[in-house]
Amino acid sequence: MTILFTNARLINPATGEDTLGCLLVSEGKIAAIGAEIAVPDTAKIIDCGGKCLAPGIVDIGVKVCEPGERHKESYKTAGLAAAAGGVTTMVTRPDTVPTIDNPETLEFATRRANEAAPVNVVPMAALTKGREGREMTEIGFLMDAGAVAFTDCDHVVADTKVLSRAMTYARSLGALVVAHPQEPILSKGAAATSGKFAALRGLPAVSPMAERMGLDRDIAMVETTGVKYHADQITCARALPALERAKNNGFDVSAGTSIHHLTLNELDIADYRTFFKIKPPLRAEEDRLAIIEAVKTGLIDIISSMHTPQDEESKRLPFEEAASGAVALETLLPAAMQLYHNEYLTLPELFRAMSLNPAKRLGLPGGRLEEGAPADLVMFDPDAPFVLDRFALRSKSKNTPFDGQRMQGKVLATYVAGNAVYRRT
Repeated sequence: MTILFTNARLINPATGEDTLGCLLVSEGKIAAIGAEIAVPDTAKIIDCGGKCLAPGIVDIGVKVCEPGERHKESYKTAGLAAAAGGVTTMVTRPDTVPTIDNPETLEFATRRANEAAPVNVVPMAALTKGREGREMTEIGFLMDAGAVAFTDCDHVVADTKVLSRAMTYARSLGALVVAHPQEPILSKGAAATSGKFAALRGLPAVSPMAERMGLDRDIAMVETTGVKYHADQITCARALPALERAKNNGFDVSAGTSIHHLTLNELDIADYRTFFKIKPPLRAEEDRLAIIEAVKTGLIDIISSMHTPQDEESKRLPFEEAASGAVALETLLPAAMQLYHNEYLTLPELFRAMSLNPAKRLGLPGGRLEEGAPADLVMFDPDAPFVLDRFALRSKSKNTPFDGQRMQGKVLATYVAGNAVYRRT
């Protein structure tokens, strides 16, 4: 099908442009972009009414609980949530039950994703078997089976000899290693960021220095091995100088952060609401502002949802005992609009971090508004107000910190290869 989007506010993260224009889609790819485009006889015309049209979001670090915990999230429900949130590519984590650490489990997950999800799904695989940090996985075979990166998620590989071997092997194959920069002993059992507020609440806490220490170690290993490295979440100001030095030294290093660390701070846990318990814990307001500035300057490359479904039973516990994590596939874009409306980031800057950079880092063709790119698109109204009702979310799990919050920004339609996978009714 040929589709002509007219009267669209085109958000181009590669050029930084935010302009009115038209976009032509043919055979699943972007065929032309311009102020005016001649209408082919067979084209279906969609008048965007001045609403935004941007590259679909490429979300690194989505947890889908297949196999093993389908009661929390399945590929079908995650895919529907992604489509409703403008996410056209989910990059999934291997922290499932069992762990995705061998080609057979990876092929099962990929087959299930292709059958059930209406959006693109590309998998990451575990760096070590069982994410136990003792023996590296068969990285080459997993790459052949479709793994785009390797990570033990929030299980930090404490044995540096094992990590060195895994990184060296990954380097020889050109594989990307995604790490969770935390000093594992200091951060074990932490539910909050250390300081006066956590002490007053009586919560077990961890210093932001644990993140800095973890990142320093990882960068030293990158210097030793030359591996391609991505830090999944940088959340505090103290880690930024080390990240900047690594990039200035020419290491192949990138970094991400989560939408929750950009829009929430440590004071949000005041009422012990476990939906605000995430990993790493929410930081001070000064850290939040520093991370926003790092995204703006490009020091932090990627914004992701870190979508982590948890069932009611694992959240309805005392704060320090409750499971960490929040669902965010559907709330990523409206939460990001807070940064736009508060004039921290422009729309092209946001989509550079949510679409273009993650696609480039993983070598994926999406995330772009340019001729020949896949027609993976999101149409949205950045100004549309609503009150979030967690029970209206398409995810099986409903653990969002934004429940009941007034938000702005609604996805109107999502397209994958030119096909509408979501339309707001």
